[in-house]
Formats: sequence, structure tokens, C-alpha cells
Amino acid sequence: MPLVTAAEMRSAEAAAIAAGTSARTLMERAAQGAARHIIAHHGACPVTILAGPGNNGGDGWGVALHLADAGFAVTVASDGRPQGEPAASMAGHWQGPVVPLAEAPPAPLIIDALFGTGLTRPLPEGVQAALDRVRGGGTVIALDIASGLCSDSGAALGRPLAAARTISFGAAKRGHVLGQGLALSGALAVIDIGVPVAAAASLVQPPGLAGLAHDVHKYARGAVLVIEGDPRRGGAAGLAALAALRAGAGLVTLVGEGAAQPALALMRRHDAEGRALLADPRTRAVVIGPGLPDDRRSRDWLALLLAGRVPVVADAGALALLAGLPAAAPLLLTPHEGEFTRLFGPIGADRIAAVQAAAARSGAVVLLKGPATIIAAPDGRVAVNAHATPWLATAGAGDVLAGIIGALVGQGMALFDAACVGVWLHGDAGRRGGPGLIADDLPGQLPAVLAAL
Repeated sequence: MPLVTAAEMRSAEAAAIAAGTSARTLMERAAQGAARHIIAHHGACPVTILAGPGNNGGDGWGVALHLADAGFAVTVASDGRPQGEPAASMAGHWQGPVVPLAEAPPAPLIIDALFGTGLTRPLPEGVQAALDRVRGGGTVIALDIASGLCSDSGAALGRPLAAARTISFGAAKRGHVLGQGLALSGALAVIDIGVPVAAAASLVQPPGLAGLAHDVHKYARGAVLVIEGDPRRGGAAGLAALAALRAGAGLVTLVGEGAAQPALALMRRHDAEGRALLADPRTRAVVIGPGLPDDRRSRDWLALLLAGRVPVVADAGALALLAGLPAAAPLLLTPHEGEFTRLFGPIGADRIAAVQAAAARSGAVVLLKGPATIIAAPDGRVAVNAHATPWLATAGAGDVLAGIIGALVGQGMALFDAACVGVWLHGDAGRRGGPGLIADDLPGQLPAVLAAL
């Protein structure tokens, strides 16, 4: 799913208009699509629509017409009908109740149509007061984006209403999933208004995974090595190895001196045997980093892997040891924010651009973990995953993610694709785990996640 900037969306709409689709038609499609979505999810009830002075307000006036026809008791709160077209024409058809924003009545359903993707300045005081007046007074639905959210960064330009649902027109916006937008946008629905959209970024969607062939065997499903670190911290590598097994790898081998056995189905090998397995063409992926200390053995393993040909997923401790090491092997880096900053410098306001720059600079696929995880490839591709949960903020969850991605690479996926699919599976496992989730629970959730696809 395209994930657009405000400029990309404006360009797409301008191209559609230049090709013969009028701005009025686009607004009518948006209003009708939004109204249908609202009617499908809510019974007829009193509705307050907060309508702004621009095209987002025009969408609101249009939605008012359709909801009133469907039996909703609609009140529009506005400090003046729009002057520009096509919003002015849309508002001109409304004959129902209109009150000033300062008198906006609370209602079971509040529709936020004040400001859309063009807002770049703080909310005016009167608009903020109107939002505060209805706050907590009903279920909020935002048209296109919650008023007061920057559509490119998700930064709050005031105190937006938290929407239970956002109905976006044409494409998802970056601000829906970045910054505060992830918490304030609620469930996201995208209405097709007939505008072809080209975007540099995409939103990760539920993957479609093929089933197994009738004659498959364990090596065809991929053999994965997980390099264990300090035996006293063996739990981290064990989590990664168990996750790789549960995510579909046919054979997973823990390489190190530890004795812990997270599952009887896991293989164990010492370092010399592990190095020999690297030359086996059936070994298709290596995970290194969980529980890895800064010592000579770790550095030797990392240098050996980066000089080889087997794809490497580098996490946690491995990320601290990368400086100065050339990488010939296909490489995926999975830093959290602190690790990313140590590797590449401050992230800055544009997180997507920062991850893209890191991928281009390093020649690796870079996965920046967070509430919205950003994945970028050296060729410029970038994707954002918002299918996650705060319950994943627990020790060891990142080790599980590394193992999941290692399994997907072992099954033949390219690193960028495996990262996108892996973060979605990881997020879904976290959602299924819910309150009380610990990282040990995540691998056990994966069979249900995979079976549901």
C-alpha cells in the first residue's frame, strides 16, 4: 500500500485533474466513500461534523449530505462556509443545522473535517478550543487525517483529537503511522477515489505466504545458523533459534559452547563445526548478535560471516562490532533507536529519510525498530510496518524478530522482503499475546499467525 507525503498526494491529484477528472468529482468520491464507510460501521445517530475552511471541510460538508440522507441527525459546526471550489459548491448544498465552532455540540459521533494534509502550522486557538470542547464527547472519525497532525511526520501541531478511525482518501499518509500519528489515527481505512498514486514508501500489509509442496524436505525449507554469544547470555540466541524454527526454517543450528536447549528439535554445534556448515550450500541464512559480547570470538565470527556469501541478519551485540568491517555478504541490520544513532548518527525529524540514508551508506538493508518499524534497502525502497503493539516492548522481543527474519531468508526470501514479512508476523504474534506477554511467548504464537494467513 503506498504511503505518501503531502507533496506526493498533491501531485497525484493534480495529474488526475489534468487527465480529465475534475476536483469536484474527486471530492464527491471522497465524501461518498467516507459516508458509506461510516454507515457500514455505525447505526444512525446524532453526528457533529467539524468543518474547516478548505477542501477537508468540503469533504465534511459532503459527508453531512450523505449521512443526513441515511437518517443520521447531522449538525455541522463551522466558522464559515468555504470560499474556494469545489468545497464551496459542496457546502452550498447543505440545508441542515449549522453552528459556530465554539458551539459545537458533543454527539455520539464526531467527524473531524477541519484540516487535512496541508496543515504545517500550529492549530488556530479557536480551532483548538473547538476540539477541546468535544473531546471525550463521542467516537471520533477523522477525514483524511486528524486535524493538527503533520501528514508527513506525524508530529502534533497542537492537541489533536484521538480518532477511533481515520478515513484517508486515495492513499495512506506517512503521518498516519509515524510520530504521534500512530496513536492518534486509530483504525485506518483508505478510500479509493480513482487517483493513481506513486510513492517512495509503502505500508507493510498482511503477507500472502505459499503453502508447502507435497515433496518438501527440511533442507528445502532452509537451514539457518544462529551464532550463540556468551553462554551466560544464551537465552537471547535461544529465543532467536526457537523463533526461526517456529517461523518455518527446516533446520536450525545453535553454534557455540552453551548447553541450554530451548527445543529438542534444535541442533547444537561447536564453532569449528559451525564454520564447516557455512560451506554447506544448504545453509541459507545466519543470525548473529543476540547475547553476543564484545570479544575476539565475536569479532572473528562477524568478520568471517561478512566476508562470505550467506545472508546475514545482524542484531544486538553484532551491531556494536561492525565498524570498519567490509561486507561482501548480503546484510540486514536490525537496530533500535539507540543502536541506530551509534551506527549512523542522530535520526532527526524525518525518520524515513534517515533510514534510507543509512541503507545507502552501509549497503545493507536497515530495519529501524520502533512503534512503527521502518525498513529501507540500499536501492531506495522503503516500507513502514504499523502492525504491532506496545506489548512487544519487552526484553528479548528483538531477538525473536531476528530469528523470524532469519527463517524467512532461509526459505528463499530476499532480505528486504523477509524484513517486511518478518515485522508483520512479529507484530501479529505480539498482538495475539496481549497483556503479560514476554518474549518467550512469541515463538509459540507463530503457528497460529501463520495458519491464519
